[in-house]
Amino acid sequence: MEHELIELYLLVCRFYDERPGLKYQRLSNFRPRCSDEELLTMYLFGHLQGLPEQRRIYQYVRRHWHAWFPNLPSYQAFNRRLNLLAPAFEQLIGNMLETSVVQLAPSADRLIDSLPVMLAKGGRSSTAQVAREVADKGFCASKSSYYYGVKLHTIALRRTNKLPIPALFSLSRASQHDLSALRELNPALGECILFGDKAYADEETKTVLRERGTHLVTPYKRKRNEPETAAPALWSRFVSSFRQPIEGFFGWLIQRTNIQNASRVRSTKGLFVHCYGKLAVACLLLTFYS
Repeated sequence: MEHELIELYLLVCRFYDERPGLKYQRLSNFRPRCSDEELLTMYLFGHLQGLPEQRRIYQYVRRHWHAWFPNLPSYQAFNRRLNLLAPAFEQLIGNMLETSVVQLAPSADRLIDSLPVMLAKGGRSSTAQVAREVADKGFCASKSSYYYGVKLHTIALRRTNKLPIPALFSLSRASQHDLSALRELNPALGECILFGDKAYADEETKTVLRERGTHLVTPYKRKRNEPETAAPALWSRFVSSFRQPIEGFFGWLIQRTNIQNASRVRSTKGLFVHCYGKLAVACLLLTFYS
């Protein structure tokens, strides 16, 4: 385990040294004794040990690894400092995705879907006030319930008998439709096939993507009062079988990081750290520990 911690710290330091975008630009001359590299290492290492909550990570490091992090700040300072590092987590994700995606065929099939990140759900979704700049009330079809939060939109590269490798992440308000988010994202994917669910079944969007070489494939969407026939049903089952890996990826992501549950988040910066920090953990597991 000590070897794993050392490797992780060196990895974080290398990212900071080689990529200036990871250097957090401070707004004062204050230089804390506990470095940003140490904070990111503690956060990532805690998740790798199966601790998805910041308080449990802090307690774990303080109890078992304090000698390795002698300048560990108070828990309040630990949280406050992490909230300032959301841009670093985002840059770290981008660099890990770039490293992993270039190793795969550029024409590999892509998968697209969204995952709700819930600050509040059920009856509390109508009264929640946290992170109103980026979050609002939406409906989760898979759980048949309303929630307050954001959506995590993901485009991933399909791999045979493995979890897909994420290629692109984006956050939107919970109320935004998946198709609208795809149009705003406007991805330049090149020559490939992109598999999505019925939410993306729009001919205009398919035409725009096709002009760039990307073929958007979705299940057949029946028109109102149209009888169900065998051929469209078989086609929908075929597309769904190709889409299944991204659903498996979301299930794995929830199990390993508990990203869907953001009920403890109390600020917009905290929400960004919750999302980007846990996505950084996922990218780390898929690219360096798989």
